[in-house]
Amino acid sequence: MENNLIITIGRQYGSGGREIGRLLSAALSLPFYDKDILRMTSEESGLKESYFHLADEKAGDRLLYRIVNSLKPELTQPSFGSDLVSADNLFRFQSTVIRKLAAEESCIIIGRCADYVLEDMEHINLIRIYLYADLDYRIDRIRSLGYFDDADIPGNIRRMDKERRDYYRYYTGRSWEHLENYDLTVNTATLGAENTVSLIRHYLQTKGYL
Repeated sequence: MENNLIITIGRQYGSGGREIGRLLSAALSLPFYDKDILRMTSEESGLKESYFHLADEKAGDRLLYRIVNSLKPELTQPSFGSDLVSADNLFRFQSTVIRKLAAEESCIIIGRCADYVLEDMEHINLIRIYLYADLDYRIDRIRSLGYFDDADIPGNIRRMDKERRDYYRYYTGRSWEHLENYDLTVNTATLGAENTVSLIRHYLQTKGYL
């Protein structure tokens, strides 16, 4: 049986992860999953999609306890008991969907600790990518998208990075920005979106996946 190629993308806020994911999806003719996973998890679990949006890439409420005690949630099957809509259980539902996607087809998955969720899965070729960029570049990108007033952009970048950093630490017990977690890290400020996609394609060719 041929292994599915699964590309996971971790990204600093404003580094262009979603744009690069979509361009890479078109270049490789692979499905790209971002917030679609929340809808799919809602359908799989029978829970309202809003629960998953509220918990999306945010740490649970026991972050400090977990860090101090070096603990992380077990990747067990989700519960339908009293903890049904707890952050940890919502993560388990989401992880189940991510693993099903990886088992069914080659694809690209952005964020949501997919690199960790899939790392021990058999019959896949897992490529873990991390995208980063200097602050000025990210400020300019977010400004062009019109998400915030100019004065609020730096603070929102720091807030989103912190949420992603805490989320990754909470559910994996690892540092989000630690290079050993990834196969390829790219400074998108130096390459731009299209050249980053070209670099990733070249890396995949070098590894024999294309």
